[in-house]
Amino acid sequence: MGGQSTSTQTVQSQSAPWAAAQPALQTMLSQISSGLNNTGLTSAETSALDTLKNNAAAGNPFAGQIANYAQSLLNGGGANAQASNVQDNLSTYRNWLTPYANGSMVGNTPALMAQLAQIRSDVGDSVNSQFAAAGRDFSGANLMAYGRGVAAAEAPVIAAQYNQDVANQLAAAGALYNAGNTTANTLTQMQQSDLANRGQGITAAQSALDAQNYGANATLAAEAQRRGIPVQALGLLAQIGVPIAQLGQQGNSTTTGTQQKSGVEQFASIANGISGLVNAYKSK
Repeated sequence: MGGQSTSTQTVQSQSAPWAAAQPALQTMLSQISSGLNNTGLTSAETSALDTLKNNAAAGNPFAGQIANYAQSLLNGGGANAQASNVQDNLSTYRNWLTPYANGSMVGNTPALMAQLAQIRSDVGDSVNSQFAAAGRDFSGANLMAYGRGVAAAEAPVIAAQYNQDVANQLAAAGALYNAGNTTANTLTQMQQSDLANRGQGITAAQSALDAQNYGANATLAAEAQRRGIPVQALGLLAQIGVPIAQLGQQGNSTTTGTQQKSGVEQFASIANGISGLVNAYKSK
């Protein structure tokens, strides 16, 4: 007849692959521990953040000017301010040239009138003196000679002036046409500049709004750094310390085993048990 016996054994094991490096690691851990007390702001950092905060509280000194600039651009930036002057210039120019352009000045030149009068005077003096010397002044022949002399002298002058007046008329008409186009183009460019300024005003308006919010945004940025600097310092220390803490390992294990016994071994175990009980009873 056989039997079984069960035994349990607990084994503790430990691995320390970093044992050889322990002195250096201990030094590093010591420095990390001391560094935990230095994650707060330094005096220089505090002073810099306070300066940023004070500057932020003062606001953007150019906010008002930026807002005025944006408002001006939104109103067109004065691009059409000279439009009335341009139109007045065209009106004045048209008034000056219109008599020449419409032909009313053809043959109506004051200088021509004076020139023709001088011709008549010169021809008359010449012809009349000749007839007077012959004793035939104021005769029919005298008047005929005077008329022919005046006509012959004035004809080329009148023809030349007429041609000049017509050329002036055409030039004036062309100048008025070009002036009208130039004025239209100038006014169009002004209007386009006005529209462009209004578009830039939209961008400038956002800049003005940013300038108004400058103080609040700068304050938030400074306070974010005030919070973030200690956190960043702790994060750097954690990146060094946590991997070091994970280098060593230690664990416990339990082993349970079952052993098959023979009849002799079981009898010996029973006998030993009975003997132990007898000896215990005798000792009382």
